[in-house]
Amino acid sequence: MSAPPAEKGAPITNYRQLVEHLESGCKPKSAWRIGTEHEKFAYCHSDLKPLPYDGEVGIRTLLDGLADQFGWERVAENGLPIALKKGGASVSLEPGGQFELSGAPVTTLHETCSEVHEHLDQVRTIAEPLGVGMLGMGFQPKWAREDIPWMPKGRYKIMREYMQRKGSLGIDMMLRTCTIQTNLDFGSEADMVQKFRVSLALQPIVTALFANSPFTNGEPNGFLSYRSHIWTDTDPDRTGILPFVFEDGMGFQRYVEHVLDVPMYFVYRDGEYLDASGQSFRDFLDGRLPALPGEVPTITDWDDHLTTLFPEVRMKRFLEMRGADGGPWRSLCALPAIWVGVLYHQSSLDAAFDLIKDWTIQEHQSLRDQVPKTGLATPFRRGTVLDLAKMMLAIADDGLRARSEEDWAAQDERQFLASLKLVIERGRTPAEEKLDAFERRWQGNIDPIFSEFAY
Repeated sequence: MSAPPAEKGAPITNYRQLVEHLESGCKPKSAWRIGTEHEKFAYCHSDLKPLPYDGEVGIRTLLDGLADQFGWERVAENGLPIALKKGGASVSLEPGGQFELSGAPVTTLHETCSEVHEHLDQVRTIAEPLGVGMLGMGFQPKWAREDIPWMPKGRYKIMREYMQRKGSLGIDMMLRTCTIQTNLDFGSEADMVQKFRVSLALQPIVTALFANSPFTNGEPNGFLSYRSHIWTDTDPDRTGILPFVFEDGMGFQRYVEHVLDVPMYFVYRDGEYLDASGQSFRDFLDGRLPALPGEVPTITDWDDHLTTLFPEVRMKRFLEMRGADGGPWRSLCALPAIWVGVLYHQSSLDAAFDLIKDWTIQEHQSLRDQVPKTGLATPFRRGTVLDLAKMMLAIADDGLRARSEEDWAAQDERQFLASLKLVIERGRTPAEEKLDAFERRWQGNIDPIFSEFAY
């Protein structure tokens, strides 16, 4: 999640500014970029427990080590380092200490994978002498809620208290989940709408391909992507499939109307997060926000509010693909690869739109509801999600081939789809592979997951 904003931003004096802020994300194709984010669980090798924030072996030690040894700039809140930034990239903390890289916007998938490799190498350099490891999973497979320390970020205290009033799994979302996410651009309002519809419809297929969270408290939990299921009982105001995206009239203004209807969490002023939970951004526009009476919002406030929505695809001045569980190194390259292949070449985007254009809202919802439990085996019309995954991967392959972006060895970006092709060939999700290992090789003991699947 985001670090505190660096500046307050211009005041909002009329509704149109909210729409124009999203419109300003439109870019010519030559300026389209790829941003990749991934989260991971930090743990002690000696006892497989989570790291506290403070202490000789703690999250702060990792942040300080990266800053001191690799030139990252610290970002502090109340005098405590809670994030790092360098060259358009950032390292930040999720509520339970999940360590996140938000990559810089880059042009090719080769750059994305190079960035991921460099980051993981830096983290290992700092972590290994401390006896610390990093695990890529969608849900923490061993730790209970009460085992996990909270990070010292003001927004998390407000969110924690509010979420408990909205659903039963919001705290688990905050403390025990990790995801991989990719952020992609659009060229116009029409391009945004087409990409939004395609990516929202296909998000359950990606959730199935990356399903990697079948354990809770050391035991199978009955799901393949428990992380995905958690979002169904977190906060109904800010999650879900967004049916209006598929309706006539979808555009920047329609999304603004949706965002204005979502209750606020907080306002950031003078280094502090002010509790505005449940209050209305519409009232804020009129200077009637109870948390800040008489004050109108700034563009930074609007940006902050946009980040507090958690649908399967989220729009800011770009589109965020949010459906994948955390996973191993190859997953960190595969997620942006499949979405870039589908969304960044017009013929592939059109082919994907043709695939989903007649799906009903009931079918969208059914996929969203069933995939976390049944993955690639989820029924759909006359086939299964595995059949849809094969079609989606073929579309992505065509799109990446058409991009013709080669590395030093003359290999194009299709190489990053290899792990997904293997999932489809086997017809088994990463979660099912781990369940098989748990039952057979690990003999019902979850601990080997921390060694076999660590970065």
